[in-house]
Amino acid sequence: MRVMRFARLSASLFVAALGCSSGTRSALDARVPLDVVLLVGQSNMAGRGRVAAEDRVPVPHVFMLDRAGEWVPAVDPMHFDKPIAGVGPGRSFGIELARATGHDVGLVPAAVGGSAITLWMPGAYDSTTRTHPYDDALRRARIAMRRGALVAILWHQGESDANAENAPEYERRLATLIARFRADLAAPDVPVLIGQLGQFRPWTVNDSTVDAAHRDVARTIPRVAFVSSDGLKDQGDRIHFDAASARELGRRFASTFAAMRR
Repeated sequence: MRVMRFARLSASLFVAALGCSSGTRSALDARVPLDVVLLVGQSNMAGRGRVAAEDRVPVPHVFMLDRAGEWVPAVDPMHFDKPIAGVGPGRSFGIELARATGHDVGLVPAAVGGSAITLWMPGAYDSTTRTHPYDDALRRARIAMRRGALVAILWHQGESDANAENAPEYERRLATLIARFRADLAAPDVPVLIGQLGQFRPWTVNDSTVDAAHRDVARTIPRVAFVSSDGLKDQGDRIHFDAASARELGRRFASTFAAMRR
């Protein structure tokens, strides 16, 4: 494994550093395998942060599967679930992963804003976006895996289940979903990283129940980890991470993933 030794840089500085170094590419080389990462969940994975110029700069070695199933440079917004898609944690995760490993990274955006976990089942249909969240994610992941191995699944979801009806069932449903993804993608040991809900307001008992489920699943299922949202900020709506916090969350996903691989 070739390890690229860079000082800690912000995403924008890292882009510049890579662009000036030898042997880097912003175009995909069909001969080079990808480290494939599946991005799933609801709107905070899809991203709702305001897109800035730095988010639109192609990053060598970091690619995404676009809506048509083609590999293109990873720029925000990566997701296409709704017209309001913006900055999420996926791109900064990919930047950090490429920086740490020297590998080409293939990000697979497949989150759907507003989706409850019951929509992440085979055949389930989301009438708002006219999609089948689980089936579509599976299809896109399989396309991506033609180019390399699935190395991680990133999950950020639970806001839609933080209610009296769904919260008590959330832990069971999440454990089932992780097992199903691993089985259907023939990746029984793939790491799964669960992002914590945003802490933008006092939590209800149902928010706390979903949070406890995230932590319990990470503690009890092998190769599953919990990623904290401590200190991160919303964009004023008390629901969605702002762009800076979404980028930071992606870096936290990456540091947690690195620790899992040691």
